[in-house]
Amino acid sequence: MLLIDLARTSAAVAADRARTAKIGHLAELLGRVGPDEAEIAIAYLSGELRQRQIGVGWRSLRDLPEPRQVATATLTQVDALLERIGSRSGPGSQAARRDLLNELFAAVTRQEQAFLKRLLMGELRQGAQGGVMVEAIAKAADVLAAEVRRALTLRGWLPAVGAAALGGGVTALRAFRLEVGRPVAPMLAQSAPSVTAALEKIGGPAAIEWKLDGVRVQTHRRGDQVTVFTRGLDDITSQVPELVEAVAALPDTDLVLDGEVIALRPDGRPEPFQVTSGRVAGKIGVDALRKTVPLSVFFFDALRVRGTDLLDLPDEERHRALEAAVPAELITPRLVTADADEGEEFFADALRRGHEGVVVKSPRTPYAAGRRGAGWVKVKPRHALDLVVLAAEWGSGRRQGLLSNLHLGALDPETGGFVMLGKTFKGLTDELLSWQTEQFLRLAEGPADDWVVTVKPELVVEIAFDGVQRSSRYPGGMALRFARVLRYRPDKRPDEADTVETVRALLP
Repeated sequence: MLLIDLARTSAAVAADRARTAKIGHLAELLGRVGPDEAEIAIAYLSGELRQRQIGVGWRSLRDLPEPRQVATATLTQVDALLERIGSRSGPGSQAARRDLLNELFAAVTRQEQAFLKRLLMGELRQGAQGGVMVEAIAKAADVLAAEVRRALTLRGWLPAVGAAALGGGVTALRAFRLEVGRPVAPMLAQSAPSVTAALEKIGGPAAIEWKLDGVRVQTHRRGDQVTVFTRGLDDITSQVPELVEAVAALPDTDLVLDGEVIALRPDGRPEPFQVTSGRVAGKIGVDALRKTVPLSVFFFDALRVRGTDLLDLPDEERHRALEAAVPAELITPRLVTADADEGEEFFADALRRGHEGVVVKSPRTPYAAGRRGAGWVKVKPRHALDLVVLAAEWGSGRRQGLLSNLHLGALDPETGGFVMLGKTFKGLTDELLSWQTEQFLRLAEGPADDWVVTVKPELVVEIAFDGVQRSSRYPGGMALRFARVLRYRPDKRPDEADTVETVRALLP
């Protein structure tokens, strides 16, 4: 199959707002894809690379060669080049990746180039998220969507599950089992503004656990072999020896645990998230790194204990199994209560200790791998800043024809200008999207048909976020974490926006 087929399908999916239409476009293409290309096609149309990460950033995509006039590149050819790009490491690897990237982009048409750029930058955003793709796979393979979801729970990666469904139908899907050494997609949490609201959403008593600002890990043990995976299902076993040693010391030799690793200061308070993530990402000199930035591990769920799968059991039973298999000092602090005041105090205590918030869990919910199950609700404090919109990007899918993704800036009092801190498209209602598109076109300083429309810095917007972290991606050397729009502030002038120094003071 040619890459242009995917690019055209992606454009069709983005142009249609109806969920059923999107599913139809995807299913039609998946019904034509070859068995050796199915995993590639599903990954790309889901906005992922089969290789996950290949070391290509936005700077590498600035000056690209002229496109071909005729589409000839196949999926397997493109995937092979991406594999070669990702395999380059060591001295000279950056130049080698750049040469291969030019080779790839010179072999595809303009439409294919645009598709690949969005794919490589994680900005495909065509409205083909997991749920839509699951139903498209089910339709193309003529199986129930529930069969695909169940297999996804156990395999953890939709492209592999989809390829199995397309190649072998229900029989292939039912062959998936929880396998020690093969990660499953982690269960995710919904959000609530307070513990009280979370308890009301769940109804009745609930377990409330600290939400640590660490790195999510899924740990597998079979005999003496311990393997550790990230939330993204990447193998990081060699990078977290403290965790490997802790699990190797447990009496149970056949188990799968869900938890977090985190760097703690001597007083027990957490280091900034970037310290933990940087330590976990380190692959060279790990023995030296663990001396300067030691990691602690805390488990909060058990997927398998003593060789028995626990995914379908309710949370309270899984936690009892966790307590039987793991010593208390390796378990995330937890309170079971129906009392909102008691829950709010537990939340406040977690914050006082420097943690991110809490997760409120229904005792009755099974482990909904890969989904935001209704039984888990996270609660975090909200920070907000008044920032200025510097530019906006044209949307896709439901937001086709609307300016959506906002470029946000803080005031620099010394120059009177603004310093970009990041982007967000979250929190925008249909009404706000329409209103801001009209305003941005009025304030446009460049061509309105460019993908990014630069605007006069006149509109102030109130942005909620979870924290500030250091970042070399933006000029200010920092970025907002999980930014989302609360409201526009017509009552504020741009020179009344929050300053760079105000934001910098929030750095941990």
